[in-house]
Amino acid sequence: MSSWTAKRFWKQALAEPCTGGFTVSLDGRAVKTPAKRALVLPTMAMAEVIAAEWDAQQGRVRPETMPATRAANSAIDNVAVNFAEVAGDLARYGETDLLCYRATSPQELIDRQADAWDPLLAWSAAALRAPLIATAGVMHIRQPEASIAKLAAQVHAFTPFQLAAVHDLIAISGSLVLALAVTRGRLSLDEAWRLSRIDETWQAELWGVDEEAEALESLKRQAMSEAARFFALCG
Repeated sequence: MSSWTAKRFWKQALAEPCTGGFTVSLDGRAVKTPAKRALVLPTMAMAEVIAAEWDAQQGRVRPETMPATRAANSAIDNVAVNFAEVAGDLARYGETDLLCYRATSPQELIDRQADAWDPLLAWSAAALRAPLIATAGVMHIRQPEASIAKLAAQVHAFTPFQLAAVHDLIAISGSLVLALAVTRGRLSLDEAWRLSRIDETWQAELWGVDEEAEALESLKRQAMSEAARFFALCG
């Protein structure tokens, strides 16, 4: 059966062990992904969260309210099938990492970025053995090949489920270093979000908050939070 049935037909969703890991069943029938693959999950904790998402559906099934289910489906149907390509795309963020491109003015913003981002670049150099070069302006600079290789190895070492979560951490923040800092416990999600929005916060302080921009920022913040939670569920 398809995971994305239009209306609720089941009475109970249960997390349970299965061959190769854990799964979710709806009245005894195992859930499958949209591509009709078995929903085999790496941890019982993840299965329990996904089961709770299914149990929370009333009437019409609303996938937008099921972030863990969507992430698991993506891990199985997309990331696992195209792992090398997805990992390669995400690893390339290290070549243009947000933390490496700094403002040229005013001095207050320059200082704010340095205070926030320099410690993370120092952490990358020490903990990941991947020193990166920071520059003023937006002109591309070439990063050390050895550092890019180290960062790429970190990305390729993730499981498909972890990579599905890391995808949003990287893509939304614009920083591979920030995402890796979250996965390694160097930063909380709140800290990573704040550090990734230095420029946006500065602009809001200068010109005020735009309602549409604020709504978009809220959606991005929620997506990053869900990604961090899903990564933690991977065990």
